[in-house]
Amino acid sequence: MPPGCSPREVAGAVYNSPRRIEGMSDAIADAKRALRAELRERRQMLSDAARENAEDGIRAQLDALIDEHGARSISCFLSTMAEPGTRSFVAEAAARGIRVLLPVTRTDGLLDWAVATPDGDIAEGLFGLPEPVGELLGPIALNDVDLLVVPAAAVDRTGMRLGWGRGFYDKTLGSMERCPPVYAVVYDSELVDEVPSDVHDQRVTGVVTPTQTITLAPTRR
Repeated sequence: MPPGCSPREVAGAVYNSPRRIEGMSDAIADAKRALRAELRERRQMLSDAARENAEDGIRAQLDALIDEHGARSISCFLSTMAEPGTRSFVAEAAARGIRVLLPVTRTDGLLDWAVATPDGDIAEGLFGLPEPVGELLGPIALNDVDLLVVPAAAVDRTGMRLGWGRGFYDKTLGSMERCPPVYAVVYDSELVDEVPSDVHDQRVTGVVTPTQTITLAPTRR
């Protein structure tokens, strides 16, 4: 076993989780790929009923989170079929007057943003992701929101987020002038003891699952 690694059991899979240091970039990358593959497979095995129940729970948890923070402007994302569902939450939040910014991917690795509407059009963006059709506000529009809701493959108990490998959210969170609370949406089993990470990865404030909302890293860094 390489120095600095220890076996971890996550969602039934054992993997080596290197410490968060630059000298182990290859080992970290391998550990991330292995964990993402395990999590992706488990998501694909969920039944339609399980997905629907999870989306109902996530909507209720996010509604409560907005109320707790008194948020009037937030960012969220349009979930894919494989992700914990957020679309009903986005539509209902927009309908009750919450300003919801949705991400639009760009070729330069940054995220643009557009305002959600209750019955807004959705198109396929880069990498086949569902994205809003509307006026683009630019990357800095995110600086004005009260709360960020982001996707993740998994999050650990320190708030470290494992994404899907394209770096959009790590770059976005790392460059914000003022960062409000950031909550990642995951299934309950995807809140784990530890995820492999490197110096570019960003922590989140907490997680939202179908059954609970947990604050993990109030200061994020």
